[in-house]
This record gives sequence, C-alpha cells and structure tokens, in this order.
Amino acid sequence: MSDHDDVPVPDGFESLLRAAASRSGSPFGFGPFDEAPRPSRRRPRRRETVTYRLRVEIEGTEPPLWRGLELDSDLFLNEVHTILQAVFGWEDYHLHGFSSGGSYYSREAELYLCPFEAQEGKPGIPEEQVRLDEVLVQKGDRLAYTYDFGDDWEHLLTLQAVLPREEGAPRARCTAGKRAAPPEDCGGVPGYEFVSAATDPEHPQHAEALAEYRQAYDQDPDRTPVPFDIDAVNATLAALSEPLPDDLPDPIRDLLESVPGRMLKTRLLVLVTKALAPGEEEQDTAIVAKAVGPYSWLLEHVGDDGIKLTGAGYLPPAGVREAAEALGLTGRVLGMANREVQTLPVLNLRESAQKSGLLRKSKGRLLLTKAGRAARDDSRALWDHLAERMPPTPRAEVERLGCLLMFLLVAAESRDVFEDVADILTAMGWRLGGGDPVDSGAAHDAAYEAWVVLDVLGGWTGTSFGRGPAPTARGVAFARAALHR
Repeated sequence: MSDHDDVPVPDGFESLLRAAASRSGSPFGFGPFDEAPRPSRRRPRRRETVTYRLRVEIEGTEPPLWRGLELDSDLFLNEVHTILQAVFGWEDYHLHGFSSGGSYYSREAELYLCPFEAQEGKPGIPEEQVRLDEVLVQKGDRLAYTYDFGDDWEHLLTLQAVLPREEGAPRARCTAGKRAAPPEDCGGVPGYEFVSAATDPEHPQHAEALAEYRQAYDQDPDRTPVPFDIDAVNATLAALSEPLPDDLPDPIRDLLESVPGRMLKTRLLVLVTKALAPGEEEQDTAIVAKAVGPYSWLLEHVGDDGIKLTGAGYLPPAGVREAAEALGLTGRVLGMANREVQTLPVLNLRESAQKSGLLRKSKGRLLLTKAGRAARDDSRALWDHLAERMPPTPRAEVERLGCLLMFLLVAAESRDVFEDVADILTAMGWRLGGGDPVDSGAAHDAAYEAWVVLDVLGGWTGTSFGRGPAPTARGVAFARAALHR
C-alpha cells in the first residue's frame, strides 16, 4: 500500500479518474460523457386493479391550478399522458415526460420517456412499459409530468387515496378542479398568469395587465385560458375509453381512422359521441313541415309538367320572383329578385334540390324526379329523403371533409361551427394557398354544400348570407337525422 492511499481525492478529479478508467476497461461502466445509472423507483404491480384518487397540480400557479382525478391503477403512463392532455386541454403539440423521485430535470429522478425521447436514446424507460401502480403505491406518493420543454408545464400527481374499484366505473374520471386551463404556447406559468389577468375583468390586476398586453402586442389577447368545464372534460375522457360503435357510419369511421394525432382523434370522438347520442330522432310533424317548406313549395311549383328554363339553365324571371315571394325574400335582397344569380337563396334552393335527387334537368326543362314526385305531398318523406342524401357528394376531398365536419359539429350543437371546421381542417394538414391555416371563410366554402341545405331548412340563426351563425334547434335535429342515416 502506498503512503498516498489515504490522501483524499480533490473535487473534480474523480471525473478524470473515471474517464481514464473507462478507457482502460474500468469497472465504473460508463465514459466521461455518459450519465451514471439512475436508481429504479418502480415497485411491483398490483395483482388487482384499484381506483387511484389523485390531485394533479400545475406547479408555480397561484392560486393553484389543479384537477381531481380518479384513475384505474393499471393504466400505462402513455395512457395517463393522453388523459392529462384531455383534462388540461392541451393539444399534444410538444414533447413530454414523466419522472419519479424528482422533476424531469432532476439527476436523481427515474425518467419515463415519450416515444421521441426514447428513440433519441435518452436514458430512461419508455412510458408505455410503465404502469401507474408501479410508480404510485400508497397515499402521499408523487409522480411528476412535464409537458412542453419550452414552456415547462410541470404537473405534480399526488396519490390521495387508494379505493376499491367499482364495477362499471369509467377508467378515468375528473372529479373536481380549479382555474381555467392554460392555452398552448403562452409562455409557461408567468405567461399564463399574465394572460389570465389580462382576460379576466374580475382579476384585481386586470386593467394594468390588459394595458401592458396591448402596449406589448398592439392588440387584445388572442389566446385565452379555457374555462374549466367538468362535464366537457368527462365527455372527452369517456370518448377516449369507449371503443368505436360497431354501427358507426362508414364516412365517420373512415374519418376517425385517418386523422393524425391522438388529441385530434379524441376531439373528433367527443364530437361523434355527442352527435350520435341517443335522443329524440323523430321530429314533430309541424316542425318538419315548416323546415322542408321551401322544398315542398318548389316541387309543387315545378309540378307534373315541369318548368322551361332560360337558355343559361336558370329559372325564368317570373319563377324567381315567385320563389322570392314564397320564401319571404322580397325586400331583403338587392334588386328586383328576378334573377337567380342575384337571388342566392333561390339559386341555392333549386341547385340543392337537384343535387339531392328531387329535381333534374332535361331538354331545357326542370322536372321532378321519381323521388321528387313521391315526396312532393309528404313532408316526412321529404325530410327523410334529404337526410339520407347528406352530406352531399362534392367534387373535392376537402369539400367532402368540410361537409361531414359541419354536420358533426351542428349535431353536437357547436356554437362556433365555421371556426371549428377551420381548426380541424388545419389540424388535419390542410392549408390555404399561401400556406396559412384554414380560416372560417375558407371553412365555409369547403362546407358550402352542407351549409346550403341547412340554410334552406332554417338551420341557422341570422340571415342566409351570414358567415358565422350558430345552428338552430331545427338545424341540430336535421344534422342528427342525417348522421343517423
């Protein structure tokens, strides 16, 4: 033994020893730039599934932004990730990770990795291999979840109770919560608190924050926190856990199977669940008769002998004038209301009747089809015929998608139909010519064929020229009838 064996190793020198040892086959087991193995913090899985009652809080928020959850203990962490995204209204735009024994940035924590981080070779265990009951076992145990390594939303999951699982209980349920959910890319907790103050008139610093926001960005906030709605959250969680119904219409099934990203699929699942929910499908006869009134009038007006069209294929001026009067358009449209191209509601009525198979053109005349004759004096048959032909079959793929999305949104009673169609089309990868996201005007154009039929039936609030109306109860009823068929 050397006289120097008891000499303490200076700070920082140990790393050099490790580096030298690694080059000579040292038992240290890692090189100078490798990370030391982290201790495993996982424990044996439970033999039986129980219910975990959790409090999930976004750290650094004041007052705390939190949600109460009840989760099955046998969920894998990739499933917990999807649940947390839904609960806090995140859109899964960014990377994420779980950690036990400290934050995701702690050198002491064991990391559970999202697919990208795992593929990149980051030390840790893929999240889909780790069950919730391996990292949370008894009351007081904690698990960290970080979303968006730029904004750094650090969520702390605390196990508050371990309960017997009730038969038939949902796999995931939100039980409580406080404060609105942060919007994406708002600058983390400081940005969230700033935007919260600037958009909440009840906030004690509202006026000051709003003035500062306007000075900094020369506009009012356009990304606002989303109010906490426990029913909407649980509808999303239910849609996540329920299998697709066997009798789902093929266009809707194809849509769900083709969309990219889990959160977009979840959003559409929620729409489908609401749109196809069991309800009063058979509408009152008087309501149906009033809704299809414009089509009934047109079929009666065409009659058994048909109508001679102009050389350009339009209704003659006298017929346009009669239609305008019958539809109550006189005084509400520009001009004499005797030209179809200048009287859009009349043009839409006639063209949609043709596209729905109620009318046809032949040798310069507008004639009833067999279906048109059968439904002319039967309001219920006319309603059913129109519903069975929806959504129409437009020429372009984006129009087919736009129409289908519009019926889903209307049936789900969305109050921002065009904005939602635009948002979903953008999330599916569609863009305007210059590469910009789809806006509400372009969404209106994509869904125009569906919008027209709803408009003729009285399915929108406001005028038929509005670009941002909400659906009426009549519109919701027809959209649901169309989807169920």
